[in-house]
Amino acid sequence: MAANASKQPRTATLAWVTSLGGPLILVPESACRHWQGAPIEHSGSEGDYGRACAVDGYIGLIDVGPTQALVLGEEPADTTFLPEQKTLLRWCAAESADDLVEAAIEVIDSGTVPEDEELIWAVHEPLILFDSAFSHKEIASEEHLRIELTPGRYTVRAAYIERPKTWMILVRFT
Repeated sequence: MAANASKQPRTATLAWVTSLGGPLILVPESACRHWQGAPIEHSGSEGDYGRACAVDGYIGLIDVGPTQALVLGEEPADTTFLPEQKTLLRWCAAESADDLVEAAIEVIDSGTVPEDEELIWAVHEPLILFDSAFSHKEIASEEHLRIELTPGRYTVRAAYIERPKTWMILVRFT
């Protein structure tokens, strides 16, 4: 038992991004300056945040400046990135982050991940994951993740998965 007590949890090095209630967005780093988030004053428009909210489904692409960003829709779920699996893990339900990460890795390693949604996305640079309500000026002071993928065209697949005591959305880059 003492050996387990000293064991570091898998999630010790994982950072999580939370949402104020709307979708999270993954924006190419150089395009972040084009993201305005939700308007501060009610102008009759919901701005970029409204465009992100309009995405139907678990994933969708929208234009941001000269490129495209990936919107993570459906659930305002806490999200982290599993770099070895090239997968965004979205927390729908679990007793702990460790349980959720362990279940996600088991599902991915099994090779039986369902594919509820799929799209193709070209990645040319590091990506920034953050709450779509925030503007580019707020990103540095708010929760965000910088994600590095090898540049190229990716098939992005999203799936909702229920396992005993863990429910998640996986967004995989292959």
